[in-house]
Amino acid sequence: MKPTFKRALGALALGTLLSLSAHAQQVLRVSAIPDEAPTELQRKFKPLGEYLSKKTGLKVEFTPVTDYAASVEGLVNNKLDMVWFGGFTFVQAKDRSKGQVVPLVQRVEDEKFRSVFITTSPSITKLADLKGKTLSFGSESSTSGHLMPRSFLLAAKIDPDSDLKRIAFSGAHDATVAAVSGGKVDAGALNISVWEKLVGEKKVDTSKVRVFYTTPTYYDYNWTVRADMPADLKKKITDAFLALDPSTPEGKEILDLQRATKFIPTKAENYVNIEAAAKNAGLLKK
Repeated sequence: MKPTFKRALGALALGTLLSLSAHAQQVLRVSAIPDEAPTELQRKFKPLGEYLSKKTGLKVEFTPVTDYAASVEGLVNNKLDMVWFGGFTFVQAKDRSKGQVVPLVQRVEDEKFRSVFITTSPSITKLADLKGKTLSFGSESSTSGHLMPRSFLLAAKIDPDSDLKRIAFSGAHDATVAAVSGGKVDAGALNISVWEKLVGEKKVDTSKVRVFYTTPTYYDYNWTVRADMPADLKKKITDAFLALDPSTPEGKEILDLQRATKFIPTKAENYVNIEAAAKNAGLLKK
């Protein structure tokens, strides 16, 4: 085979590989912690995914994950490009990747997020009343459904593992409400945003289920990417979120589904208190 022909074939093969590589990079793989039912997560993301596709020029694919840990591993192991994390899952991803993940944006609401404790029992009116009772958290890796409620219980001198009759993990905020409503547990702790959404949609009977404690505020959710994502793509994604405007039909639909008034930039330093709470609660190695 002549050298020039070999070079031509080599160039063609290289060009094909580069073309395939470029094609592979045309997909933005997105996921979210499964803090609600998979169908609800898909419904919430659909218009946002279409919007991000327009703004970035990439095909945006939403891939649901089975549990919180899978969302962390997916991003850390390069199977996902961007994930909607809670504060604790972001801290876990930061820890697992040795700092190689970057939070881009959060909702305004995430600067001062809260959890609520709910019950159907008339005898439960404060955290101390939970002693000897049964309680459901959400997922073990949930910030607003486990870590922060546990942290505030510990601050109130209540150890969930020894002072309560039993604790359970429902896996998701809406499942916690169902567990409390159905009498499976005496009380539950969940994300205030999901609680307010379920109340607003009349999916919970507030004549039976009520909030008896609302936590102090803390930083929570954000959209996170890997640190090795190209800077121009990070900027396009960030700018797209920051440009969402509730005065436009498209912006209003997306923001309403995300339960946000608007998105703002965020940074890893915002989550140092979440990291400290996780270490103090024994949920992250010191």
